[in-house]
Formats: sequence, C-alpha cells, structure tokens
Amino acid sequence: VQLQAFGGGLVQAGGSLRLSCAASGRAFRFYNVAWFRQAPGKEREFVAVISWTGSSTNYADSVKGRFTISRDNSKNAVYLRMNSLKPEDTAIYYCAADSRRTGQGPYDDWGQGTLVTVSS
Repeated sequence: VQLQAFGGGLVQAGGSLRLSCAASGRAFRFYNVAWFRQAPGKEREFVAVISWTGSSTNYADSVKGRFTISRDNSKNAVYLRMNSLKPEDTAIYYCAADSRRTGQGPYDDWGQGTLVTVSS
C-alpha cells in the first residue's frame, strides 16, 4: 500500500495535534499500522501501533497516556492524536503498514513523514 502522512506543524508545549495517515488500496483495512518518529540526530523510534481490526493498540512508554492511535477503515486512514505535547516530541513522524508484522516491525510500507515541532 502507499501511505501519506500529514497534519504536522508547529505547536506550543502542552498543545495538541492530530496526524493522519492516508492509504491507497482496499487491502489497507487488513494492515497493521504503526507510527514512528525520528528526532534530529537520533535514531527512528516506535511510537504506537494499531491492529488491522482496530481492537489492539500499543504505545511507547514515552507517549503512553498522551497519544492515541485510531483508525477508520472506511476512509483508509489511521490517526495519531497527540495531547500534552512536549519539546522532546519534536520529530518527523512516519506511518508504516504491514499485512503480517506488528509492534515495532519491521514494516514493508512507509509514508514520507510529517514534521512536528513543539516549542517550549
């Protein structure tokens, strides 16, 4: 599947953003989808994942309780709602999908990323 992440931007600490991952292809509804992020000078890290049914989710400890991943298969979309943002959440956020793998992957299909900048 082809993925496109969008919704990033500049937000003050404590604010909120919702990222979207739009996908092509009807098979997307059968794909597990994850969000990853990569901060400047750091390695890419896992953020959250949602199963293809939407019934199972998992989060990195650093975002647990602040971020929520969800999906709408009728719209071929996955969302990442980010609340109580911190400067350390600043990164390029990527969505990734796979029909078999879940958790931290590896994933076969990746979007191009969207930049989130949190100012202090």
